[in-house]
Amino acid sequence: MTDSNSNYSDLPLGWKRVKLPYFCHLIMGQSPPSSTYNTQKIGLPFYQGKSEFGHIYPNPQKYCSKPNKIAEKGDILLSVRAPVGATNVCLEKSCIGRGLAALRPLENSSTKFIFFLFRYLEPILAKAGTGTTFKAINKDFLCQLELNVPPLPEQHRIVEKIEELFSELDNGVASLKKALEQLKTYRQAVLKWAFEGKLTEKWRNTHQDSLEDGDTLLEQIKAERKRHYQQQLEDWKQALKEWENNGKETKKPTKPQQPKDLPPLTKEELSNLPSLPNGWVYVKAEEISHFITKGTTPSKDQLFDDSGDIPFLKVYNLTDNGKLDFSIKPTFVSLETHEGFLNRSKVLSGDVLMNIVGPPLGKVSLVSDKFKEWNINQAIVRYRVFDILLNKYLMYYLLSQVTIDRLSKRAKATAGQFNLTLEICRDAEIPMCLLQEQTQIVQEIESRLSVCDQLEATLTENLDKAEALRQSILKRAFEGKLVL
Repeated sequence: MTDSNSNYSDLPLGWKRVKLPYFCHLIMGQSPPSSTYNTQKIGLPFYQGKSEFGHIYPNPQKYCSKPNKIAEKGDILLSVRAPVGATNVCLEKSCIGRGLAALRPLENSSTKFIFFLFRYLEPILAKAGTGTTFKAINKDFLCQLELNVPPLPEQHRIVEKIEELFSELDNGVASLKKALEQLKTYRQAVLKWAFEGKLTEKWRNTHQDSLEDGDTLLEQIKAERKRHYQQQLEDWKQALKEWENNGKETKKPTKPQQPKDLPPLTKEELSNLPSLPNGWVYVKAEEISHFITKGTTPSKDQLFDDSGDIPFLKVYNLTDNGKLDFSIKPTFVSLETHEGFLNRSKVLSGDVLMNIVGPPLGKVSLVSDKFKEWNINQAIVRYRVFDILLNKYLMYYLLSQVTIDRLSKRAKATAGQFNLTLEICRDAEIPMCLLQEQTQIVQEIESRLSVCDQLEATLTENLDKAEALRQSILKRAFEGKLVL
């Protein structure tokens, strides 16, 4: 390849501006017949793309008995399609599919130098990918790449300096990630303490005179259930009158069913639950909630992307922090579908939603007032609590890993999925206390978790800065400014 250094007088002394074939041999991958794939380690390790990449070395998931294209030990594996730009060092002789290319260093270049060079080029290559179904780059594009390359001894010095700086950076990143994991542990500890009564122990000690015993609380729950049923009856009578006045043209309103008396938890059931402070009681979720139900998924032609009458929630809109995220693939249904086929699973502001299909289970969100009404698919259950229970109290309880683990033990496993039935959701044991203490518990949780949120934001920002610093180090390296 012709030396084009004369056109780049700003390059460091001894560096060349050259095209890729000047310093490495390019092998484009080609996928062999699927009949040659195996997991019995027959033939060579077979890599198809980035999904099999580790941090520096790839992890073989399958083998190929009759490889077409081969990467040798020390080659650089470059992802050339879906996604473009990711790299790894080939640890052993391997077969490569069409999602990869192998860059084999020539005598004037080193493996690690090319590896770091293409780690630096990754965002540039990713932007260069073309295609509609998936992005890709081809052999011609790679062969025309013009790159700054120093003499081999300087390549070694650059690699040594990069690894030294990256080692320090990796130690810092590891500490940041450890701190993030510790925050997760602390968050769960806060939730665990909250529903054991530990966060409000001092509060109870100063409010002994106003506290009720467990039996009184159970009576209050029964009274609330009765009050709710009476309100349903009044609403039904009004709806019935309007239906009659309008000529009985629409479907006749259905008379609400009187709620059945639910038996208290048995001694055996209580023996499997954590003990509670005096005055607290366990009740099943259906005792303190309106009808607990899940959604249904209509046909594809009834779902609309980005806009429509009624927002339709899917599991990916739920989070593990209690907030609803409707910015992810917003989907809508028509008002007709909402009032008809999906009428049973209407969702209102203040409802608590939880995913019942996993893994993972434990995504819980409080519905916002961004829309007047919403609807949900079949993988989500809806709780609408009575006035005797705070919706945020239930939300945080369902977010607790202790609760998730307890419900998961009852889940049905099918084809790798863990599904909670409506019966499990309705039978979920809720630790109940007076409304005043619930309010205090929510305040105690949120005061602690808000500090966690601030720390998490700082740690995440520092992780982003560390990644930016990594790219800055690579940029300086390949501008000839890292090693002088």
